Amino acid sequence: MRHRWLLIGSIILLALWLLLLLDFASGSFTGHMLVHMGVVAVAAPLIAFGIAGTRYDVIARTRWITPLSASLLELVLVWIWHAPVMRRASDAFFWVSALEQASFLAGGLVLWLACLCGLKAGTLAGRLGGAVGLVLTSIHMTLLGVLLTMSPRPLYGEDFVTCFGLTLSPGQDQQLGGIVMLLVGAAAYLAGGVALLAGVLGRDPPEPAKGAL
Repeated sequence: MRHRWLLIGSIILLALWLLLLLDFASGSFTGHMLVHMGVVAVAAPLIAFGIAGTRYDVIARTRWITPLSASLLELVLVWIWHAPVMRRASDAFFWVSALEQASFLAGGLVLWLACLCGLKAGTLAGRLGGAVGLVLTSIHMTLLGVLLTMSPRPLYGEDFVTCFGLTLSPGQDQQLGGIVMLLVGAAAYLAGGVALLAGVLGRDPPEPAKGAL
C-alpha cells in the first residue's frame, strides 16, 4: 500500500517538472507557483507517506531534525527563493530553476517526514510536534501568499506573460500566483496539521494508576 503512494507521488512530481520545462520560457509567476505548490503540497507528502518508516526514511534516524526545525528550514527556502532577485535568476536560467525546485522537494520531504515520525510513533508529543510543524508552515505560507496577492505593485517582471494560454499583466500574474499559494500550499499544510491534531484530541485519556484516588 505504501508503495502505491510513493508511485503516485513520483508520477505527479515528474509531471510537474515536465510542466515546468514546457512552460519555462513564459516566465509566468503563476506557472512557477503551480509547480512549486504541486511539489511541496501534493507530491512531497505522498512520497513522504510512501517512505515513512522504511529504510529510506533517513529523517527518522536523525534526532536533530524535528518538525519545528524542518518548518523553519521550509520557511527559509520559500522566502529566499521568492525574493525578487532570486526569482529573476530562476526565470532567466533553467539550471537555477531546477536547483530551486530540487530544494523545494528536499525541504518538503524533510518537513513531511519529520511530521509523520510522530504519527508513526503514536505518541502524544509526536503528534503534537507534527501538528505544530505543519500549522506553522501553513501560517508562513499564508503570510507570503497574502503579501503577494495584496501587494500594490508587481514584484516580479514588467511585461505581460502567458500562463497556459492565459495572458496576464505582471500584477495579475503575481496576484494569481499568491492565490495559488493560499489555496493549495497553505490549505494543504493546515489540513495536515489539523489531521494530526484531531488524532491527539481523539485519543482516550490515560487510565489512572491502580490505587489512585
